[in-house]
Amino acid sequence: MKKLKKTGVITLLLSVILVMFAFKTDYFEVAKQIEIYTSLFKELNLYYIDETNPASLTENAIDNMLKDLDPYTKYYDEQGVEDVKIVSNGEYSGIGAATRLMDNKLIIVELYKDMPAEKAGIKVGDEIIKINDVIVKENNRKEISSLLKGAEETSAVLQILRQQKTIDFKVQREKIEIDPVPHYQMIDEKVGYISFIKFNGKASTSVKNAFLDLKSQGMEKLIFDLRGNLGGLLNEAIEITNFFIPKNEVVVTTKAKLKKWSETYKTKKEPIDLDIPIVVLIDNMSASASEIVAGSLQDLDRAVILGERSFGKGLVQRYRNLPYGTKLKLTISKYYTPSGRNIQELDYTHRINNDIPKYSNKQRNAFKTKNGRTVYDGGGIEPDVKLEKPVTTNATKALYNSDVIFNFATDYYYDHPNIDKPRDFNFDESEYQNFVNYLKNKPSLFKTKTEKLFKAGYESADEENYKSNIESDYKKLIQQLEQDKIQELSLNKVDISEHLSDEILNRYYFKKGEYINHIYNSKFILEAVKVLNNEEQYKNILQ
Repeated sequence: MKKLKKTGVITLLLSVILVMFAFKTDYFEVAKQIEIYTSLFKELNLYYIDETNPASLTENAIDNMLKDLDPYTKYYDEQGVEDVKIVSNGEYSGIGAATRLMDNKLIIVELYKDMPAEKAGIKVGDEIIKINDVIVKENNRKEISSLLKGAEETSAVLQILRQQKTIDFKVQREKIEIDPVPHYQMIDEKVGYISFIKFNGKASTSVKNAFLDLKSQGMEKLIFDLRGNLGGLLNEAIEITNFFIPKNEVVVTTKAKLKKWSETYKTKKEPIDLDIPIVVLIDNMSASASEIVAGSLQDLDRAVILGERSFGKGLVQRYRNLPYGTKLKLTISKYYTPSGRNIQELDYTHRINNDIPKYSNKQRNAFKTKNGRTVYDGGGIEPDVKLEKPVTTNATKALYNSDVIFNFATDYYYDHPNIDKPRDFNFDESEYQNFVNYLKNKPSLFKTKTEKLFKAGYESADEENYKSNIESDYKKLIQQLEQDKIQELSLNKVDISEHLSDEILNRYYFKKGEYINHIYNSKFILEAVKVLNNEEQYKNILQ
């Protein structure tokens, strides 16, 4: 029965794709390929010499089918659908902690203040080795994640490994709300600051409440921080933009293959403030709905955009229901800002093997804002005030892709019972040098692509009995590469120090501590305050 169900899933999934692509593709050819696949799947499960896993085969087939489209078109099984609901709704029931697999260990990577895990005494950096009677290493991450979640007022017993000691914690699950506005405050007597991290179902309400609270405190100018905001719900982006622009103004237009999915979205309500000066902060991780807000406010000359060029995601996705509680999220349209530009950066349609062309490498088309300023399509949102920073080196990228900064912060936490308050904390030169020494003592903690390639070649030489001939030279080469990569990190010292500072502050003061520290130390926010406090400069930028 299970095999028949899974066969039904793949058949119906392919049927959905058949409907989508029948417009361009010969109907007979599509039907032919579906029949071939269904027959192959049945024969494989019936007659292959070893026992097969139909669910695994199905997921692998689907993943391989979708990988040549774009990274946003995805299939979700039942557990994945639940995760999507959490992201969209902004709430779930659980212990109030984020986990990640690190070196095949399930590690607590973030705690939410005043939530069950934190109140029980669990710390960031703790390794979960058992949940109730289930040993973590014997299960995959999806199963473990479902054990941490559960109905409100139910309990989970977690066995934790901390600093070589095993401790048991009983944690009662509660309703966990993910606030899309993790922090807001007045920076000075007139400038207010709102940090906004995701466009979930609570986004517009949270932003409005924060804005009105700051107004009641005397706010006359606003910094709206969209850095690192990867986007989310389109309707929330339109609603938030509507706070600052008039009713019946075009915010975004979508163009799809199906006419019914091609729409022009206008503001439907009266704004809450048409006059307050606004600086919107963006960086290279501001994407999708963040770019709709930033792009529309820029095109309508309603805000100054400051920071780095944004990610460049000009595609819109929609969920389609599939059998047995599964879903398909697929790209259905492109979106265009009020001036008519699409800011998509990567051209997935014309990829060559693994090489995906960039629109920013081509001739970018010019468009005009409401006041006649020139803006361009392709390659994300170009800020009005651009803050340059050194290019991230390959060594730094390798560092960020490792667990080194996280593990260093864990050691730092246990070596320093107390640190300065968030506003005053400074990861200074001496602290950075301690980090460099930490890396020099353990240079193999993170590896560059070059190191990995040389290691692979060395292992191949061992298999072919050439190892003894090159062993001495290989060790010298690796030692030189390790020295060079650590030296190369100095080119990104400021950025690395900020990452270290954030990770450390999070251990003592949670996410809120990071935001408070940024307000008084981040060059983005300090520059935004300067722009807002220079009325002539602000007006000149928008003219």
